[in-house]
Amino acid sequence: MDQALVHALQVAPRVSWARIGAALDLDAVTVARRWQRLTEAGAAWISCHPAPALADSGQGCLAFVEVDCAPGRLPDVARVLAAAPHVAALSQVSGDRDLLLNVMARDLASLTRWTTGELAALEGVRAVRTHLAGRVHAEASRWRLRALSREQVAVLTADEPARRTAAPAFPLTALDHRLITALSVDGRATYRALAERCDANPDTVRRHVRRLFAADLLHARCEVARPLSDWPVGVTLWGRVPAARLQEVAQRITGMREVRLCASVISRHNLHLVAWVRSLDDAQRFEIRLAEQAPDLNVTDRAVALGPMKLSGHLLDEDGYRVGATPLALWKEAAVPGRA
Repeated sequence: MDQALVHALQVAPRVSWARIGAALDLDAVTVARRWQRLTEAGAAWISCHPAPALADSGQGCLAFVEVDCAPGRLPDVARVLAAAPHVAALSQVSGDRDLLLNVMARDLASLTRWTTGELAALEGVRAVRTHLAGRVHAEASRWRLRALSREQVAVLTADEPARRTAAPAFPLTALDHRLITALSVDGRATYRALAERCDANPDTVRRHVRRLFAADLLHARCEVARPLSDWPVGVTLWGRVPAARLQEVAQRITGMREVRLCASVISRHNLHLVAWVRSLDDAQRFEIRLAEQAPDLNVTDRAVALGPMKLSGHLLDEDGYRVGATPLALWKEAAVPGRA
């Protein structure tokens, strides 16, 4: 039942408890109580983050950053980076790097200043390598546990307005920025709660939030602690695809159940892929299936998440359970906390 509830919130993160109860054949009070129990245990949570369409409009950029640490300094470096409001994800990983970050910045210039200045100068950091993201073909708001039937999903999505993905993006206002920050911590926050946090009128907040979602500039997502998902092992793959085939290959890959992130990158690789699998053995089987699905893809590097520390702005303990959050504030000049 808990997996069904999480799947329901993955499909419709901000839908009413009554609608979720109708899909699960439970009353609204029961599903709300079960969700509260899950969140208090850190087993599941809902966040929001800027959607790829926002970067496409020139209002942000995404990079995957590798960090090498001096011996014995990884915990200290990771602790500082986890507190950074523009570091959306952070993991200790295997392979030729110690830490892997998903960094969202206001623009390329601010990203460059942070990676080559503040980050590189952080005590304990030995080297930094930045892979700039191009098009994001799929991201984790689309990933599902698949615990519900098609009929239950149909109940959740009934009367759901279509996303206007073809509509031009609009410039974000100061209120939009504050709302994204507040929603990154609690993606189910009510309009009244958001109004109090952002010092705005509830009707104005409702209009702005609906506009952000309708224009596909903001994505909400329900996350589950990885050990509870039946997919406890996170793998990151980098690869090369002939440029003319990149779009087709990405479309094939994003249909695979394990894939949570697939993005074009501008570096020595041109494809970045993150997947959740059932075991280390399954990671190798996944790579075989990947080769069958996309024979044009040449996997050039791979890493396993040894210790996920941050996911979509939310802080994780060593077992992958949520223990807090760092509000995302991507439009500010990037800076490492604790440095002048």
